[in-house]
This record gives sequence, C-alpha cells and structure tokens, in this order.
Amino acid sequence: MAARKAGTKTGLGRGLTIGALAKAAGLSRSTLLYYDRLGLLRSRDRSRAGYRLYSPSDAERLERICLHRQMGITLKEIGQLLDDTEGPAAVTILRRRLQRLGGEIAGLRRQQHCIVNMLKQKPLYEEAEMVSKARWVEIMRAAGLSENDMHNWHIQFEKMEPQGHQEFLESLGIEQEEIKKIRQWARSAQTR
Repeated sequence: MAARKAGTKTGLGRGLTIGALAKAAGLSRSTLLYYDRLGLLRSRDRSRAGYRLYSPSDAERLERICLHRQMGITLKEIGQLLDDTEGPAAVTILRRRLQRLGGEIAGLRRQQHCIVNMLKQKPLYEEAEMVSKARWVEIMRAAGLSENDMHNWHIQFEKMEPQGHQEFLESLGIEQEEIKKIRQWARSAQTR
C-alpha cells in the first residue's frame, strides 16, 4: 500500500524506478546498481517491463546508506549497520569511526600548525603568495562546509588552539581589529 502511494505521486503506479530514486537521492543509477550487487539496497518489486521498483521503505534505507557514507563509514560496515542498527556491532562501528575521525582531525591540526609555522619564517613568508580571507572561505565552501560548519570550525580552533587561531587569521592578512572580533565571537560562542 505504501509503495502504491509513493508510486502514485510519481505517476509510476507501483513504486519508484531506479532512475527516479537515483535522481531523488542525487546519485547515479550505476551507484544504486552497485548497492544492489552488494546487497545494501535491493528492489523487491518489478514493473511489467521488468524494471526495478523501489518502495518508500527502500528510499528510507537509501537515505540511511547516504547518511552513513557522508560520515565516512565503509560500505561493508554500512551493511552491518543496516542489519543491526542498535546492537553491539553498530556501537563498535560508530565508535571506531569516531576514533578515526579524531585521528584525522588531530592530523589536520598538526598540518595546519606546521603551515602556520612555515608562514612565520621570514624568507618563506616573503616569497609565498598569501591566501586571502575571501579565497580561504571559497576553499572551505568548495570542500562542502556550510556557514555553520565554518563558524563551528572557528569556535573549535579558538577553544583548542587559541594562539594557532590567532596566527592562522594573521596568515590570511586579516586586520588585527577584525581578528580581535572573530576571536571574541568564537570565545563567546563556546559558552552558549
């Protein structure tokens, strides 16, 4: 019944075709076929012409798959999470990913600190073409960070490495008065 309602909305009668589901999820048709081969997302119904048809519950399962992919969880682990959403295996997978993220973040912080230190070296500093604030924001957006993500980034940087945050902002060529405002805002946002 639920599949008919979803299908009726799309004009397909019995469910979403693979193309319609892929388009709705912002994925390619081949990605959904790959997920089918892995057993992550299988259509349980076919049209008279033999096309795969997906139900609303299949679309919800695909949303969960996409969410887990965005978190950097492997497809193999996603299969385990989908089968056991709240059991010990799920907790282990999520904890392991959280630990890996912590390591990645620490590595990025070390890289960032090294770059700031390199920029402080006089000869390199004079020769290097500086990244402006506008260019840095453009790079962050291109990496998929929203305004909220960038604000949170500043808050965490100020909280964990205040001197590094100061040096980073200086390296972007930002005026001291604006740096002061950014850092004060980041400190006050920590207490909210």
